[in-house]
Amino acid sequence: MILRAGAAVGALAVLPLALSSYQVDLLTKMLIFAIFAMSLNLSLGYAGLPSLGHAAYFGVGAYTVGLLAVRVWNNFWVDMACGLVAAAVAAALFGLLALRAEGSYLLMITLALAQVLWGIAFGWRRLTGGDDGLPGIPRPAEGLPLSLADGRRFYYLVLVCFVASVAVLALVTRSPFGRALVGIRESARRMEVLGYDTWRYKYVAFVLAGLFAGLAGNLFVYYNGFVSPAYLSIVFSAAALIMVILGGAGTLLGPVLGSAVIVYLENAVSAYTQRWLLVLGLVYVAVTLFVPEGLVRLLRRRKDQAA
Repeated sequence: MILRAGAAVGALAVLPLALSSYQVDLLTKMLIFAIFAMSLNLSLGYAGLPSLGHAAYFGVGAYTVGLLAVRVWNNFWVDMACGLVAAAVAAALFGLLALRAEGSYLLMITLALAQVLWGIAFGWRRLTGGDDGLPGIPRPAEGLPLSLADGRRFYYLVLVCFVASVAVLALVTRSPFGRALVGIRESARRMEVLGYDTWRYKYVAFVLAGLFAGLAGNLFVYYNGFVSPAYLSIVFSAAALIMVILGGAGTLLGPVLGSAVIVYLENAVSAYTQRWLLVLGLVYVAVTLFVPEGLVRLLRRRKDQAA
């Protein structure tokens, strides 16, 4: 397992040397959205907490970094730390409200809370730029030995964050805490009878998911050099949800595969039509009908059958 993980990281490290700058940018975007999808998978796939507002924490992190970089102090360490803290605080506050509900009610509350932030970002033009967004956000330079304005250097920053995220989430999901989350997902009542404080476990998972979503938002605002209310929209939340379901909810690397497929499809489809959201909806319907367990479990089953 360790050897395979090392080989995968090594391949990702040398891959940019053989790719064009455009392909490196696409791979960078895949890794950023992989972090975003893995963050949602922690709450959805392991704790059983569905959400249609996960982009709230992605957008809060992105806006925090963007506003600090453009209007306060463009220091990588300070801006990144503030972005992570802001996302975690938003998740902590929203969790106090959202986790009072379950199932479809939880979906609606998370959507409503995210739409509140979207409305603030859209209407507070003086601070956020409104629907015009906040352009001109530079990539990290101050506080680092090398400027990351170059696409390949920035890719390696994203790769380090991706590997660290996978490692931390692997530790979390395979720990007693992660096993307790799976038990809560399967039967919260039974876990309560066994003496577990299920609300506290779900709340911690909810906040951790928001923290990693904030990390993805921090990186994405540097990637695009721009942030807008779209980062808080239901479209981003739905895209993350589809990435998780496509790859396989409750698997560590399923969302990584799902994000790679969705980002590649978006890039390919957008070159021919502006109807990407229609295609995204069709992908969701197809996955729900034909691959409900996700691509990772499907591939594992095929491999077991072949053996």
